[in-house]
Amino acid sequence: MDVITTVSEMKAHVRAIKKRGETICLVPTMGYLHEGHLDLMREGKNLADYLMISIFVNPTQFGPTEDLSKYPRDFERDKKLSEQVGVECIFYPGPEEMYPAGYATYVNVEGITDTLCGMSRPTHFRGVTTVVAKLFNICEP
Repeated sequence: MDVITTVSEMKAHVRAIKKRGETICLVPTMGYLHEGHLDLMREGKNLADYLMISIFVNPTQFGPTEDLSKYPRDFERDKKLSEQVGVECIFYPGPEEMYPAGYATYVNVEGITDTLCGMSRPTHFRGVTTVVAKLFNICEP
């Protein structure tokens, strides 16, 4: 299984997969995988030629009073579980790779993100939509 940590390496990896004519399924995660993640991965194996996941604890979806540092992480456990369901590649970037110095572009979804938990977590959905857009643009599923 490949573990890729930089955007430039992942883009090159994706180009090679696409050059072979293969389709890609990406299951974005923040790690600490559970059975729901594994079910998505199993389904991904049925939908595409090549299965990859991302593991990225996204700091932009945590509010100022939420403790990013306490989010559970266990990369070796996640890697082992991923291998068991046939994941071929893990994209495992750090925050500085996804949000380099000077980063200033975000994806905002209007309306729906202002209700329910969006009311108490005003930056959460902006962080989620931004990182998912970034991951889809990098991995091209």
